[in-house]
Parts: sequence; structure tokens; C-alpha cells
Amino acid sequence: MKNAEQEETVQAVPFHQRLLLLWKTKKGKALFVIILLLIWYACCLPRTLFHDPLSTVLEDRNGTLLDARIAGDGQWRFPYDGQVPEKFAKALILYEDKYFYRHPGVNPASLFRALKQNLSRSHIVSGGSTLTMQVIRLSRKGKSRTYYQKLIELIQATRLEIRCSKKEILGLYASNAPFGSNVVGLDAASWRYFGRSPDKLSWAEAATLAILPNTPSLLYPGKNEEKLKRKRDRLLDRLQAAGELDALTCELAKQEPLPQKPHPLPDEAPQLLDRAAAYKNQRGKRIRTTLDAGLQARVKAIVEKHHRRLMGNEIHNACVLVLEVKTGKTLAYVGNTQAEAGADHGNDVDVIMAARSTGSILKPFLYAGMLSDGQILPNTLIPDIPMQFGSYAPQNFSETYDGAVPAKRALARSLNVPAVKLLQQYGIGRFHDLLQKIGLQTITRSADNYGLTLILGGAEARLWDLAGAYASMARTLNRYTKEEKYYRSDFHPPWFLCSDSLNYIKDSDPEGTSYFDAASTWITFEAMVEVNRPDEEASWREYLSSGKIAWKTGTSFGFRDGWAIGLSPEYVVAVWTGNASGEGRPGLVGVQTAAPILFEVFGQLSGNTWFKKPLHEMQEVTVCKESGFKAGEYCDKERMWIQKAGISSSVCPFHHLLHLDPQGKYRVTSECEAVSQIQHVPWFILPPAQELYYKRKNATYRTIPPMDPRCPGTASIHSLELIYPKQGSTIYVPIEIDGKLGRTVFEAAHRKAGMHIFWHLDDNYLGETSGIHQMALAPTAGKHVLTLVDEAGESVSESFEIIGKEKK
Repeated sequence: MKNAEQEETVQAVPFHQRLLLLWKTKKGKALFVIILLLIWYACCLPRTLFHDPLSTVLEDRNGTLLDARIAGDGQWRFPYDGQVPEKFAKALILYEDKYFYRHPGVNPASLFRALKQNLSRSHIVSGGSTLTMQVIRLSRKGKSRTYYQKLIELIQATRLEIRCSKKEILGLYASNAPFGSNVVGLDAASWRYFGRSPDKLSWAEAATLAILPNTPSLLYPGKNEEKLKRKRDRLLDRLQAAGELDALTCELAKQEPLPQKPHPLPDEAPQLLDRAAAYKNQRGKRIRTTLDAGLQARVKAIVEKHHRRLMGNEIHNACVLVLEVKTGKTLAYVGNTQAEAGADHGNDVDVIMAARSTGSILKPFLYAGMLSDGQILPNTLIPDIPMQFGSYAPQNFSETYDGAVPAKRALARSLNVPAVKLLQQYGIGRFHDLLQKIGLQTITRSADNYGLTLILGGAEARLWDLAGAYASMARTLNRYTKEEKYYRSDFHPPWFLCSDSLNYIKDSDPEGTSYFDAASTWITFEAMVEVNRPDEEASWREYLSSGKIAWKTGTSFGFRDGWAIGLSPEYVVAVWTGNASGEGRPGLVGVQTAAPILFEVFGQLSGNTWFKKPLHEMQEVTVCKESGFKAGEYCDKERMWIQKAGISSSVCPFHHLLHLDPQGKYRVTSECEAVSQIQHVPWFILPPAQELYYKRKNATYRTIPPMDPRCPGTASIHSLELIYPKQGSTIYVPIEIDGKLGRTVFEAAHRKAGMHIFWHLDDNYLGETSGIHQMALAPTAGKHVLTLVDEAGESVSESFEIIGKEKK
């Protein structure tokens, strides 16, 4: 009963009063002191020991050093790396703290010995510090070497042993120990003094570095060599005695020379280092990339070799990007050429990320888009004649014309006029939208602002985005399923950080369509294989080991940018050449400056496979041999595999059935020739303007016979066509020095050689032409109508407008 009452009395006393009662007792005071000491001990060690600025370090996928930037305080201090090589660890522990793995952070025997030495000499000559205590001392920079500070180090060292494993403590020491001059940490010291990573150090090198932190200012490599060598050799003897190396290895290690002066750190990817450091604020960190160090070095060497060649034409910059198709990860990233001695040509600029005029490098996207839409077939004839689109008059690079050319040959030869005609047919807005969807992030202006120049360099793009888009196309084709499904997630940008792998190596649900269907992509790549390679690569087909490469070049207006992008099922290689300043140079043409680099880089890559033909998305159909269109009734036919979307394309418009007289000399009708005498002959007929140029390069082309003069009526097939200007054209004519408008050459085509054409401007007779139908005219500013009439009475009229521009 009494105990129950006492319990009730205790429970009735408030908690804080009970603490006060406990404090008044000796045991209570001792308990409080112990608790406070435990709390202090638990908190005596800072959460982060080292706050020094760190070097930014760039590594390849295997941890090989690619590049580094010095820390903000001017020290080479790499970020913490807990991986301490075995040779260095054994040498260090034997030299500094042979009981490291046995003590709890403090070695009483070492402390007693150091205290005895210090007292006998009346000053501190030995600290008796363990490696753990040295880590604490390194973290407490600037603290004097007094007994009080030593006591703090001792206490914090035992606390560090509780927080970290022995391996972590060893890593902290190796990452923060001074190694002389402005070198801090094992990683930086290994590269600066021996030019290699710590895991590749010899026993002699590891022993040298194990000694340096003890007296880094005295034993700086290149000074006090004899003293440093004696210390190193004694440590090697101790390692032999400990059974870590045999007598021969020890003797050979002693013969190795000491480092004389610091080596420069690797400088393999300076532009990528800057980009990676800015990405997600990674300055002062160890950045693991997807690059392959060996390939990076070889590609960089190739770029520098060609850089020396290009400098002869004052072309100072180039860059190369190599991607793995399967994942989109970056394997090599050479952002620019090395700076020339005493010159500054913008070599620090990361040209891979610079928006530059595209030239013709976008043409395969248009070709693939039109195939996927079913608007063309691989060999569909496309007009290739002088054309005027409003005020825009594109020209082929060669300044010649074929009249009409198969679509795939137009792509392989990178003809400009057919490309512009295809873009007009496909739709500028639609192509603009397609480019944005496949990842060209610099296509930011409106479609109308770019106009038809979009396909010929009117837009700017980054090599990074272009390479990513081509890799996405290849990846889509590789992963196209037999169920005719696609993964839209295959279209994504390239990536270069190992930490980003989860963002890009993932699948979406398969869909029935993609931006390009598999068949159209395969047909596009097949056309790109046929691009003529540079002279030194012209015989590539003769080598059985040579793999097929789909590739495309581009040259911007004014010869400012030379592009070359190539791909295989495994890799994409993208090259740009030019001047970072934007200065153009004669001969700065993609096929001459960038393509040789492209093929040499491909020579460094393994694999010579090719894309599987996606027969599940193709169909064999009958097409016309000459026109490439779906076969109509009157053409020579052949069987061909096309994309399924092409089934909806139009039937050949160029083959007609002509009605000829018995001799085949004239076209006739039943009104002037007996029906029984008329021959019905299939004939390939191009429009007059296309025919004019086409027959110059195709000797087998047959011009249609003229109408029999006996036949009344008008011919159903036109023989006369105005090439320039076209209906509604706007012509800008410069003002000459005398203040008058300059002349403009107008041109027409006629099927019949020698036919006379009579020219009229606004109903005023100008003259006649025969053979070559061209006339230089100087109409006044304003709207006009040009009328042409041939000897047979056929006529054509087109309206146009002249706008004069003042001479500047």
C-alpha cells in the first residue's frame, strides 16, 4: 500500500522537477556530464570535412581521364575517389601507419614515442599521427601544431573511425594529401608527375607518391632528387621485406628514374568538358561520360591531320561527333580544332553546339517525308530546269540542268532545283513541322519566314541535333517490328553523360506510325549510299571489307560551312568544317573538306553490316522504267519494291499513245489519214522545257514527230514553253551605273529544232529567235505580259513584274 502511494507521489511530480531533483545528486550530475560529452563527441566531427574548391574532371565510360580544369584556388585537386590502388595503399601504410588496419584512429604506442621525442628535444619533432589523424589535420587547415590541437585531432580521429570505413578513410587521405607545388590528391599527382592514372603506377612510382605528402615542399620532384631517391629506395626495401615484391622487382624498381617536371593533363575533349560542367551545375565534380577514350584520341588525331591540310586554304575550324545508333550515346566528341600558335580563330568555341547554315544536309529528311506520304516513288522523275518561285530562283551547284531526274538520283547528286520543287509540293509548313518534331531545335522562325530556302540552307541547325535526327531514323529502322509497329521514343537527342542513361534508354508503347515509315527510311538510306565519295574513297566497292555507308554532304551559301553526315546500322558520324567567325572560303565544299574526315573516322569503327530490307512494309508493284511512276498503259514496265504508302501515288503522266502516219514521220488524225493506215505508238513525252535539257544528256530520248500539215485543228501536245519568267514572277533588277535598269535574260523551249519564235512584250514586237531561244530584255519597272508565238501559230503568255533596286 505504501509503495503504491509513493509511486502515485512520483508520478504526480512534473518531469522537469524530477530532472532538477536528479541534478542535485552526484550521480545525476555525473550522468548529465556524460550525456553532454557524448553529444559533443557525436557532433564534434563536421558533416563535410573538406570544403576546398575542386577541379572539374571529365572521364570516359571506363573512368579514363579525358580532360580536367584546375580548381578555383589554382590547385589541381580532383574530386574524392574512394578507389585507392593497391600498390599505393600498401606503400603508404607501410611508410606512414603500418598499424592502420588495427588501431581505432589513434595509435597509443606512436603517440607515446612521439611525446618522448618531443620532450627530450624541447620542441615538436614528431606527431605520432595515424593516417586517420592526418586526414583530420588536413581538414583543419591552418591549425597550429600544439598539444591542444593534437588532442582535438585525436578525438575527431576516433569519431571518424566510427563514421567511415578504413577504405573510405584511406580514400579521404589519398584525395586531399598535398604532393608538392599546386598538386593535391593522388589522382592529380599521378597524372601530373607520371602522366597516367593511379591504377597504372609501378611500384617505384607508387612508393614515390607515398613519400611526397610527408614533406611535399622539400621533396618536390626535380629538387632534392638524391634525398627523394634514398627515401623511395628505403621504402622499396621495406616493401620487399614485407613480402610485397621480390628481390628482382625491388632492384628493377630502384632503377626507375624520378619525375623531373609535371606533365600536362590530358586535353582530349575541352569543349565537352565546358559543356558538361555547365550542364546541371557540375563544376568541381567528376563527370563520367559515354565517350570511348581510345576512339576520342584517334578521331581527334584525324581532325588535326585534316586541320593542317585545311589551314592552307585558311579554313581553321572543324568538329566531329560519333554516335552509337542503338542508344544514341556519344562515343567521340571533338568540338573544335586545336589553336594554332599565336593565333586565335575561335578554337574554344564548341562548334558542335553552334547553329550553322544547313546547306543541303536536310534533303534526306524531305525525301523520306515525301516517300512516307506517298507523294513520290524512289525513281519518280522530278523537274530539273531553271525555275522561278516568285522572286526566288534556285540554281544547282553545277549551274547545269538535267531536264528531269529520278528522285533518288536528285538526292544522291544533291541537286537543288529538284529539292525546291519537292519542297513546294510537300509544303513548307509541313516540312517545317517535321524538322521540329525530329529534333532540330534551332528551327524557331515561322515556316513563311524560311520559305523555300529552308531546304537549301535558309535555316540554321546544330551538328548535335542533325546527328541525333539521323541516328533516330537509323534506330527506328533497326527496331521496326514484324507487327509493323514503331517506338516513338527512338526519336530522341544524343546524350553524353552516363547518368542520363535512364532518360533515353527506355521504350514507349509501340505505335502504328512514326515520323518516317521503315520502308521510306530504308529507301532513303539506299539512295544516300549512291552519293559519290571523295576521290580517295572512289574505289570503296572493290574492297569486300568495306561496309555500306549512307551519307550526305552540304555546303552553305557563300562557302561558309562544309557538312558531311554518314550512318550505318551501328554508328552515325557527323562532321562540320569552316571558320567559327563565319568567313567563307573558295573551295569550302562539304564533299571536299568534310567528307574525307567522315570516311577516315568510319575507318576507325568496326562493323560492315547493312539495314535489313523491311519487306513487311513494302510491296512489289509495276512501274515505268523511264519515269519511275506507277505504270500506266503505254510504258515499258518493270517490277519494283516500293513503300506501301506509294501505292496511292499517281500514274505516269509522261507516256502517251501517238497516232502516226504509215512512215512514222508525222502525227495524224482520222481526219487526214485512213484509220487502217494509222500507227498507234507508245511514246515518252516530257514537257518542252524539261525535254530541252533532258535530251542533251539522254541520247536515246526521241522527240515526238510534228503534226502532219494536212491535219486540221490544234495539236493536243504543246511544243512551246516559256522557261523564264513563269506566271506571276517578281523579278528584281539592279540599277546600273547609268541609272537605268539592268537587262534580264528571258528563255523559252521548243520541241522542234530550228523553229522560229516571235517575241512580244505588252503587244509590242521584240524580235525572233531560232535554235537557242533566249532574249535579253530591259523592261521598265512595273507589270508586264510576255507573249511568244511560233511559226505554227502555237503561243504562250506569262505575266510578271519588274522591281528595280538602287545600286549601292
